[in-house]
Amino acid sequence: MTFQPHALSPDRSARDLFGARLRHHREKAGMSLRRLAEVLDYYSKSQLARYEKAESLPYDDLPQKLDACFGTEGLFVSLYELAKKEPFPGKYRRVIEIESQATVIEQYVTGSVPGLLQTPETVQRWLRCGHPHAPDAEIEALVKARIDRQARLSGQKPPRCWFILDEAVLHRQVGGPQVMCRQMLSLIERGTASHITLQVLPFKAGEFPDVLGGAFTLYTVPDKPLVAYEEGSRSGTIIEDPDKVAQRRESYDLLRAHALSPPDSEAMIRAAMEDWTPCEPPRT
Repeated sequence: MTFQPHALSPDRSARDLFGARLRHHREKAGMSLRRLAEVLDYYSKSQLARYEKAESLPYDDLPQKLDACFGTEGLFVSLYELAKKEPFPGKYRRVIEIESQATVIEQYVTGSVPGLLQTPETVQRWLRCGHPHAPDAEIEALVKARIDRQARLSGQKPPRCWFILDEAVLHRQVGGPQVMCRQMLSLIERGTASHITLQVLPFKAGEFPDVLGGAFTLYTVPDKPLVAYEEGSRSGTIIEDPDKVAQRRESYDLLRAHALSPPDSEAMIRAAMEDWTPCEPPRT
């Protein structure tokens, strides 16, 4: 069977265009990914494949090395500067678009506070953890993009939001005790909004085979079928198949039924906050 390379979408974003130009000039030079990796020395074949598919942004030194390798006179350096300014990779843009149109957002998370509810400090620490070698400017742009997404929750017509947090979220330290304390405080304050419901799924609820190990979200968009989005630590998948979406709907309803009530969830969050460090008590 003849190998077919992954289809690229150069018109989707600067990051995608960077990847498409990389493949074009590599193939024009008659080089395989393995051969290019040998020429560049520091980069592996798998890394270069991810850059071509726009799955990640390369380190600062690669664009200059590519221009030198292919004689492209600053093309890759220019594309890289544009790509760094984009807050979201192309593959996440459709998710962000769906989120911006949704009138109901239902989310279950296992390892971290939902992005829509994270404090700026928590956002910064998570992004730095996921992108340890990224320039500070890139991290700052990503932090701003995530915080900007949260503005819709306090707008004139906010979506109806339902968040179910696995209890582990309350105990996994992110950024130190003070950061955790302020994050717990923020969750309590967010939970007082009439359009936001917060529940905690306690450890004692037991196992849920369909959802263990992964976070997922259900988006209700007017005049469109329900959409699900599953997210792992390094990737995410939009699910539109009616039967598969229905399975996620059933799983979410099951989680909601086994989660603590909003008042009991707030009590657990308050207890977790006290376990970290003293800080200003939440408003009642």
